[in-house]
Amino acid sequence: MSVPNPQSSANLLGNLVHEKTINYLEQYHTTQLPTDIYRRIIEEIEQTLFTSTMKYTFGNQSKAALYLGINRATLRTKLKRHDLL
Repeated sequence: MSVPNPQSSANLLGNLVHEKTINYLEQYHTTQLPTDIYRRIIEEIEQTLFTSTMKYTFGNQSKAALYLGINRATLRTKLKRHDLL
């Protein structure tokens, strides 16, 4: 498995978030005023990020927390919040 360049990965993620945010805003612009978009995006990204990381680490919370750069207690709190524990 090749390891991507962190800088190019950040740009890729930023571009994807930008594109999807614009799509979201355009979709709801004509029907309703989008509110709490920050919370919605963060929740969706967090859930996907934690699900993918836990799968990649075969459920090893210590390793997942290390990869994510957060402590294990924070990881457990977020896993519970997203019903992933």
